[in-house]
Parts: sequence; structure tokens; C-alpha cells
Amino acid sequence: FSNWHCTLKRLLIPGLDTPQPNCSQCLSTSTPLSCLVFYVCVNVSLLSGVCLIVGTMIGSGIFISPKAVLLNTGAVGPCLLVWASCGLLSTLGALCYAELGTMITKSGGEYSYLMEGFGPVVAYLYSWTTAIVLKPSSFAIISLSFAKYAAAPFYPGCTPPLIVTKCLAAACILLITLVNCTSVRLASFVQNFFTAAKLMIIFVIVVSGLVMLAQGHTENFSNSFDGGSTSFGTIGLAFYNGLWAYDGWNQLNVITEELKNPYRNLPLAVLIGIPLVSACYVLVNVSYFTVMTTTEVLQSSAVAVTYGHRVLHPVSWIVPLFVVFSTFGSANGSCFTAGRLTYVAGREGHMVKILSYISLRRYTPAPALMFNGLLALFYSIPADIEVLINYFSFAQWAFYGLTALALIVMRFTRKDLPRPVRIPIVFAVLMVLISCYLVLAPIIDKPEMEYLYCTMFIFSGLVLYYPFVYRKVRWLNKYIEPITMHLQLLMEVVPPENVQ
Repeated sequence: FSNWHCTLKRLLIPGLDTPQPNCSQCLSTSTPLSCLVFYVCVNVSLLSGVCLIVGTMIGSGIFISPKAVLLNTGAVGPCLLVWASCGLLSTLGALCYAELGTMITKSGGEYSYLMEGFGPVVAYLYSWTTAIVLKPSSFAIISLSFAKYAAAPFYPGCTPPLIVTKCLAAACILLITLVNCTSVRLASFVQNFFTAAKLMIIFVIVVSGLVMLAQGHTENFSNSFDGGSTSFGTIGLAFYNGLWAYDGWNQLNVITEELKNPYRNLPLAVLIGIPLVSACYVLVNVSYFTVMTTTEVLQSSAVAVTYGHRVLHPVSWIVPLFVVFSTFGSANGSCFTAGRLTYVAGREGHMVKILSYISLRRYTPAPALMFNGLLALFYSIPADIEVLINYFSFAQWAFYGLTALALIVMRFTRKDLPRPVRIPIVFAVLMVLISCYLVLAPIIDKPEMEYLYCTMFIFSGLVLYYPFVYRKVRWLNKYIEPITMHLQLLMEVVPPENVQ
């Protein structure tokens, strides 16, 4: 420990001459700075990229959103159309992101693209909103879903006590944060393992549902459009909940710097992963409706568990078990990418510097991961899952639309950038228009103060941006620098070096 402590102290001394390692030196030299190029040394393969997309997308959404989508569409036919449309929209967005990700090969996803397209102010507002609210609340929602299904077998016939689910959610958040702080490879292994587990339960539900359908259980599909909702706003809310289940289609762009051969593997992973998930989601919903009426789906507290009791008895216990695996893997993927986004924002000076530091021992962005986990713990205390999803989606799709708009803008302002993947510009235009609809439709149909609060929070970041990022007030340094130094020594983290 004393050797590492001395190294940290030397790194904190201004003006100290230090070598600049490169990737070829990283594994062959013993210089402490060699560990700082973890983004170069730890690469994510095509298989891991597909697993990250599939593993992050297939999580809690397909097990908690069917009821909300059905509630807002009113009938089986429109419900299935919304699920299929969400898959097409996610693919459309992912194709836009494939061009952006191969054009701007920086980690950070939307943050890097908004920085290039619109400058630091819009990028800062995105990092502020995402790092403080969107990513931690997403982590909290998935962890609460994990806790709900994990506790369900121990409380048959009733809802688990709130304190139990909150404690299980907190344990999930702490464990996943620890795994991601410990090792990138361990987090990648966990992601791959739980992706295989969740695909297994999806396969079981789909196959058993198709068997039931072949046996003639089609009564719920007759007159499937009767009673469907035509409200402008409720359809938007249905898309919110469906797209929440698809959320994660853009996660590979957040770690572009860690992806092997991104020009090839990024678009390939998108074109393999998202259609696979879309097919799974539509078929899972078909399976649900083969054995449950719309009323039964709406009354069920856990649709997948109810389905398991109806179809898989006496081995119905495998459904909640594998749903727990699914949500745990999804939470791991969310934590993995959230840490990288916060890391990149800190590196650009849009968050406190300590969040851009990495571990000397583990080569992971530990401070950013811990920060994300701490906020997720906070959001899991009073969280209402459906409310969080609605306001999460409102803010998220506003930035998705801005990112697609950045692609259009850079077609004219950044013609010099290489574009290994080039999509028809109409895809980006459609993405912008659909994003505008998803943001405005629920507000127009049913205005609520919460949407105003969400908007006010996004722009409140400007209050901090002007003095601390734009003006860079210096009198705070005498307070921040000692705190940063002590946190560095405590966590054994250092600033990353630029690798040429």
C-alpha cells in the first residue's frame, strides 16, 4: 500500500515529469501510468457488444411494461402494433447512432455527439440531466423490478412488504456497483452470463406460448382492435412504456472507445441485437395473450409470474428466478454505461474532476460508478416505477431527438468528418419528428406540472454552468483541491492521460 500511496502523491505534485506510455507498453512495462490507458487495453468484442445491447435492452421492461402498454392502447391489436413499432423506432434510432458512432469514435454516446453538433452548452445540459437523473433513476427502476420479482416467491398471493423490496433493490445496486468497480472484465463476464440466462427465459416463454397458440388458444386475438384507444396522448404514453422496455439500443455508443474495430462491430452489433430483441418482445406479448385476457393482464401484479403459473406448473418457479437474472443483467449493463458517461463528462470539465479519475489497481472509472450508484440508492427510496418511467422517457426522448438533429446539422457543418456508415438523411428526419411527438403528445393531451418541473430541472443546470464551467471561478479551487486530493488517496484513483 505504501508504494501505491507514494505513487499517488508523486502524481499529485504539479510539474512532475512522467512518461507517456502507449498501448503496446501497457502490459509490458511496470510504470504506474500504464494503467491509465485502460480504454485502449480493455476492448469489447462483437459478441460482448451484442450481449451488451441485448442484455441491457432485455431487462425489467418486458416484464413490467406490457400492462402499461395495454392500459394505454385498450386492446390486444393496438398493443402488439405499439410493441412492433417501438422495435422499428429503436432500429431507426440505432442506425442514426451507428453513423454518429463511427463518425465520432469517442465514448460518451449522446454527450460526444451533442458536443460536436451544438457545442458545450447543450452537451453540458445532457450530461447534467443524464448523470444526475436519467441514468441513476434508470438504475433504480431496474433494481426495484429485480427486488419485486426476487421477493415474489416468498410472499405468494400478496404483495411483498415495501421495506423488503427497497432493501433488496439497495443490495442489488451495491453489488452491481462493486462488480463494475472491481473489473471491466468481470462486469463484461457478468453481462454475458446473465444475457444467456435472460434469453433462456424469453425462449421458454415464446416456445410455450407458440405451443399454446398451436393448440387453438386464439380467442383473445379475435376482434383484437375493438375498444382500442385513439387518444393522441395515451398512445404517446403507450410508446413511453414500450420504448422503456427497448431502452438500451444506444448503449454501445457510450463505450465506443472500448469497442474493438468500431467501424465494423458497431453497426453489426446494432443490426444483430435490436431485431433479435424486437422479435422476442412481440412474441412474448403474443404468448401472454394466448393464456390471459386483457382484464387478467391488467389485474396481474407480475405478468410473467402469472403466465408461468398458468402454463409451466409445476416448474413455474423458473419464471421469477430467470426474471431476477434478467433484471440483474440489465441493471449491470445500465451501471456499466452510466459510469462511462459520467467519466467522459468529468474528463471534459462538465462534472467535478474526481468523477473523471480511474483506479490505479482496477483500471475502472470507480468514482463515476460510485457516484451513479449513490444516486440510484437515493432514487430507489421513494420511487414509483410508472411515474419514473413517464418522466424518464419525456426527458430522454428530448435528447434523442436533439442527437438525431445533430446528425442532420453535421451533414452540412462537418462535411470533413469520415463517415464509414452513412444512412439516408430521411431516417434522421423521421427520428426528429417522432421524438417531437413523443415529447409533446402527453403534455398536449394531459398537461401536468411534473413535466414543467422536469423541464425546469434540465435548464437549471445553466445556473451551475456559467460560473463553474464557463467562467471557471478560481476561488473554489482552494476548497475543492484538498478534497480531491484526499479522495484520490482514499480511492487510489488518478487523472487519465491522453494516449496518442
